[in-house]
Amino acid sequence: MRTGLVYTSARILLFAIALVLLRLAGVGGLLMFALALVISALASYVLLSRQREALAGTLNRRLGRVTAKAKEFRERIDEGAAAEDD
Repeated sequence: MRTGLVYTSARILLFAIALVLLRLAGVGGLLMFALALVISALASYVLLSRQREALAGTLNRRLGRVTAKAKEFRERIDEGAAAEDD
């Protein structure tokens, strides 16, 4: 949860910085938002790789636990069905 919050906050901060810099450069309107989105996406790809890897690791661990529980549940259902068939 914390890693997701850190990564998302950093992405929003990069977007805000890009907006401010573009505004100071005299860009306005929809073009400013579009350019800020592109600039912040490229900056986050380069600058936030460590946070992205941490978030991916957290999500993989969580998914692994859920997958293991689902497999165990499926096995118990199959055992119950086999017992009913006998």
